Amino acid sequence: MQPSQAAVDTAAGLLIEARGIRKSFGAVHALVGVDFRLAPGEVLGLVGHNGAGKSTLMNVISGAIQRTEGRFVYSGQAVDHWGTAEAQAGGLRCIFQELSLCTNLSAAENARIIHRSLRGFGWRHKARRLITKALDDIFPGHGIDVDTKIADLSIGERQMVEIARAFTETEDKVRCVILDEPTSALGHKPAEQLLAYIKTASRRGVACILITHRLNEILAVCDRVVVMMDGEIVGDRSTAGLTRSDLVGMMGNIEAPHEQAAPTRNASQVLTVNHAGIDRADLPIKAAPGDIIGFAGLDGHGQRERLRAIYATTREVPVAFVAGDRSVEGVMPLWSIADNLTLRSLNGLQKGGFVSPSAARALAQTWSQRLKVKAPSIDTPILSLSGGNQQKVLFARALASDGQVILLDDPMRGVDVGTKQEVYQLIRDEAKRGRIFIWYTTEFEELRNCDRLYVFREGRAIAEVAGDKIDHNRILEASFGGADG
Repeated sequence: MQPSQAAVDTAAGLLIEARGIRKSFGAVHALVGVDFRLAPGEVLGLVGHNGAGKSTLMNVISGAIQRTEGRFVYSGQAVDHWGTAEAQAGGLRCIFQELSLCTNLSAAENARIIHRSLRGFGWRHKARRLITKALDDIFPGHGIDVDTKIADLSIGERQMVEIARAFTETEDKVRCVILDEPTSALGHKPAEQLLAYIKTASRRGVACILITHRLNEILAVCDRVVVMMDGEIVGDRSTAGLTRSDLVGMMGNIEAPHEQAAPTRNASQVLTVNHAGIDRADLPIKAAPGDIIGFAGLDGHGQRERLRAIYATTREVPVAFVAGDRSVEGVMPLWSIADNLTLRSLNGLQKGGFVSPSAARALAQTWSQRLKVKAPSIDTPILSLSGGNQQKVLFARALASDGQVILLDDPMRGVDVGTKQEVYQLIRDEAKRGRIFIWYTTEFEELRNCDRLYVFREGRAIAEVAGDKIDHNRILEASFGGADG
């Protein structure tokens, strides 16, 4: 991909220039002297492991938190105080990994929050028209009713509204949009639509900073990539000629090739999961000990609902569930890492009718280390962790439990590539011990870790694909109503 002219022509000056940025939270040094630059119209990819400092740096740039030290220049002007109001007035928007929409308001009403000019008689009509146009431009065919309360939308639809709102314009023109894991809750089609729109916005001179662990997205749309590690920038280069392996290497990892496991289930095996569909067109979901089953297809076609139905009806063995929307269904926000991690295991930690504190701490310590949760201690409040590290805790909670069937709702959202490789191996190891994994993911690369897939369309499992037949084109064909393989 060739960079846009605005991205390479910096003679007119940088949009953002930060030098020696430091940020400390007590004894924790989140940023340790970062130099960062961004040109008008440039699309920059920001990558690194969970806890590397990416979100902290973006929070400083967006004005959400104040830097401890350093110089910040925006559009050629040195800025002493830079808050969210100044950033908004300067045309800088941020799409956070943890969505910031007010769930008791509609999409149109949420648009009003960031546009003070939408006031007086008829403001609702203006807001409705503004957010609808943005949704139509970015996600054609989205099907979202902008008068529906955010709480009643799916997580993918909420993500689309958040993204669309960031690109809306009234009196303040959009000059830069920071996108923190924007496709983590999107299906295949909306993700592709967003990436295409980022290119379009770049040609208009809008700079974009894309934070994602989906490295193929970085290579698809970004002009330049910056790698962070332990609160500092350790790599900065053009994406021209860069491969995925190069990018993984810059992050200090070696990506292991996928090992496609051959299906081992045979007709004589006792099924632990045998969940009937809603009608004859809806395939039963079958799984035996050791199976890794994937749910595929376009997002929003019944995969999450089927996971919940399996969870509700499986009674023969213990079941654990890793929620996709961690802020709503996953973390206990006021609790520590240890308390969140051991929540599913309290019955097994009892001695004489009381939970053993020492056993609980030992369990939390073991699984926190196995998942490499980055935190000062297991007593650290979970909300002080990065989104990816919070997700690791939820995953550890399920694996630390007695669950024999583990249901995964897009569990690797916001988790770095190195940890993903380790988790994939952990899933394979646990499956060899007899655990069953039923795994919904919006990332095709993750489906390669599965023995079998069920492809969903219009609320039903309409095709089963196994072994070496697990192919991107075959899945897409089934998703859109073609041959079911």
